[in-house]
Amino acid sequence: MQKRKLGSLEVSALGYGCMGLSYGYGPATDRREGINLIRAAAERGVTLFDTAETYGPFTNEELVGEALAPIRHEILVATKFGWNIDPQTGERRPGLNSRPEHIRFAAEGMLKRLRTDHIDLLYQHRVDPEVPIEDVAGVLKELISEGKVNHYGLSEAGSQTIRRAHAIHPVTAIQSEYSIWTRDPEAEVLPTCEELGIGFVPWSPLGQGFLTGKIDSRTNFDSSDFRASFPRFTQEAREANLAIVELLKQIAERRSATPAQVALAWLLVRKPWIVPIPGTTKLHRLEENLGAVKVELTAEDLSEIETLFAKTSVHGARLPEQILQYSNR
Repeated sequence: MQKRKLGSLEVSALGYGCMGLSYGYGPATDRREGINLIRAAAERGVTLFDTAETYGPFTNEELVGEALAPIRHEILVATKFGWNIDPQTGERRPGLNSRPEHIRFAAEGMLKRLRTDHIDLLYQHRVDPEVPIEDVAGVLKELISEGKVNHYGLSEAGSQTIRRAHAIHPVTAIQSEYSIWTRDPEAEVLPTCEELGIGFVPWSPLGQGFLTGKIDSRTNFDSSDFRASFPRFTQEAREANLAIVELLKQIAERRSATPAQVALAWLLVRKPWIVPIPGTTKLHRLEENLGAVKVELTAEDLSEIETLFAKTSVHGARLPEQILQYSNR
């Protein structure tokens, strides 16, 4: 597996997003199957594994902790705090919570669930408007000095927030949604990352599965699959957005690849400090995704994608409003 740098942190060119094994895309994967898949990713060279306390809550961190405990010294674990979750019971409460004392309680719970004495990369999952980012960065700086955290990250943060946080303690990585059909970070966040030497980690690099070509207007989602309530996944929106997938299929055929591999290869070619974290619950999809590092897109391929994006409006907001309101702050 090729390596890349997120700030000063060296990781595999592709990470593994663990969320879907426990949360978000329908019923949780069988525990043993989930453990085997995480370990299979590590065996194939993946070194960055992404989770969060809210995935479950807690159950995904527990799964990741169990799966990676035997090889903890060989890999890197990233997790996230910031939603208003009781750090002892896991009860979800409305809104966000990045109060300094809450961050500390959350971090202690993460260390236990992940079966480790340190977190390699700890993100603030969403920026809390009630807590100055300088206070949040200050707590992370303390946790890093104590050896409980190695690197500091922000998720779905805006450019000015990134700058303010970075002034208190160097930010290693920004994690935000980014893919061929979600280009929001390009205007301000990516240039800020480049200027400050911060890595970028696209979550949902396959458009929550849509860019794989396996979803169309006839697809039915389980009631526990959050895409069932996402504006971009209504039947009408899916039908309208199929033009993007059709182009990916055409390019994939020319490159002896799959649409998913083209979508990931597109991200990899954008900047050398971009590290996508596709997730999957199937071994053959994991291997397919990892094959993206070998796909070489030509200037013609990239031009076709840009031309389509320039003349095509993606239908549907990327997230429901109650979640979207917490992004790009």
